[in-house]
Amino acid sequence: MRKFLSLSLLLLFASGCAMIPKYERPQAPVPAQLPGTGTGLEGAQNPAELPWREFAQNEKLSQLIELALEHNRDLRLAALNAESLREFYKIQRAELYPNLYASGGGARQKSSRHFLMPGQDRRGNHFQADLSLLSWEIDLFGKLRSLSESALQEYFATEEARRGAQIMLVSSLANAYLALAAENESLQLAKDTLQSQQEALDLVSKQFEQGLITELDLKRAQIPRDSARVDVAQYGRQLEQAKNALQFLLGCPIPDELMPGPLSSLPQTAALAPELESEVLLQRPDIMAAEHRLLGALANIGAARAAFFPNISLTSSIGSASTQLSDLFSSGSATWSFAPQLAMPIFDARVWAAHRVSKVQQKLALTQYERAIQNAFRETADSLVLCQSISEQVQAQETLVKALTQTYELARFRYEKGIDNYLSVLDAQRSMFAAQQGLISMRLAEQSSRWQLYSALGGGTQ
Repeated sequence: MRKFLSLSLLLLFASGCAMIPKYERPQAPVPAQLPGTGTGLEGAQNPAELPWREFAQNEKLSQLIELALEHNRDLRLAALNAESLREFYKIQRAELYPNLYASGGGARQKSSRHFLMPGQDRRGNHFQADLSLLSWEIDLFGKLRSLSESALQEYFATEEARRGAQIMLVSSLANAYLALAAENESLQLAKDTLQSQQEALDLVSKQFEQGLITELDLKRAQIPRDSARVDVAQYGRQLEQAKNALQFLLGCPIPDELMPGPLSSLPQTAALAPELESEVLLQRPDIMAAEHRLLGALANIGAARAAFFPNISLTSSIGSASTQLSDLFSSGSATWSFAPQLAMPIFDARVWAAHRVSKVQQKLALTQYERAIQNAFRETADSLVLCQSISEQVQAQETLVKALTQTYELARFRYEKGIDNYLSVLDAQRSMFAAQQGLISMRLAEQSSRWQLYSALGGGTQ
């Protein structure tokens, strides 16, 4: 009989462990190789394993990232959310174990004489002390273990969301830092252009006073000076807005010593690995979070399956009782109770509906997981294309700036020699200034695209 009981309990526990469906990682619905890798990227390290400090290669930016990781409120909210889910998992896990309570009490009462024998004292005392086990559900079929596993996977998912928030913060802060550096350089270019235009206007004004040029030439010379003043005001405003954006991400005032210089003076980021397979995307926090939610959905199926089996709970207590406090723990005052309870659903439509819902939620989690992989593949592929093409654009823009600078110098020389009018100088200068500003924008896009690729590949958590 004892062997039969042990074997029965073993089978019950084994059945409880088998309630959760076996997990097999779904095949990624994307090509095995990321497009374009191996052309234009040189390096040797997986981006997800490359610390952001090594990738940045910029001490000022690294210090700002450290400040942001400490002070940014969005990251703090993500961490608190993960902490909350961790404590919820502990609550769910505690359901597996019995809860033991100690209690004690006393009472004094007066009874009706109609319920007592003649001469019996109407007043009486009652003292009691107990150690109780209240409604402990014995998890023979794995319902509580399944719910605990579901809570654990949900906590893991929120922890991955916290890692994703950190990746987003690191990338966003780097882009804000680069944008501030670009605005700084654009403002300085606008100021230099304004100074050059003012000097040219002063020269033209003297020529007008000497009667060497017409008033029309003078007015034409005033136009680029006034336009340059507008540009200085515009880029000054954009610089302040870029500071505000960086400070918001930082979560605290920007130290003066960490303000960036011109964009062209900043160091380049580290190179990334040339050969990248789609499998590296599985390390992204958003994909890992989706996978944990899929595992949690499978655990919910296990809990729904276990609901079809009997629910066994146990309530018991041991203690002592006496009419006198001094006799509470004396011999013969011991009390105990043992009250097991079994409940099995015979007909409960809610149990069947809950099982169907758990299966639908598992399919939903699977679809979300596959969609997360496809979205990650698209983001990474777009970043790769941008990284590989923007460098060529920067080189072409540098050549254009050089050619337009030479054109402006030649136009100004011809004007000073009296060969051409001032209109040709104005056209050449406008084209040169626009090309220089375009070069700053392209360099910003080049630097930002590297950070975009780094974060798309899951870099930024270390």
